[in-house]
Amino acid sequence: MAAEHDEEDSLRARSEQAIGELAQALLDSQILENALAAAFGAREKAVEAQQAAMAALNLSSATDLERLERRLRSLSRRLEEVEDQVDRVERDVGELRRHLAPQKSGRSSRSAKD
Repeated sequence: MAAEHDEEDSLRARSEQAIGELAQALLDSQILENALAAAFGAREKAVEAQQAAMAALNLSSATDLERLERRLRSLSRRLEEVEDQVDRVERDVGELRRHLAPQKSGRSSRSAKD
């Protein structure tokens, strides 16, 4: 049983070493680097072409929709703030009316006596 375990460990170590060497070879490979650069360049050109086509068709891109969503959220927050301020003003005006009502009724009753 111990021999089996040692053999598995040895196989695992050799496998890890082989994978490490392969990974290092890929990292050092100029061909892979050039292929990745070409792929990323092609992706960028495809994105630009897609944006140009969508703009020509007057369609919104995902970026445009995300920007619109952020602006709508901002507008919604600002509107909620305005609603809160209007509520506070409404309460303050109500309090002023209640406070001034006794004073008005006192003045009007004095005016009626004169």
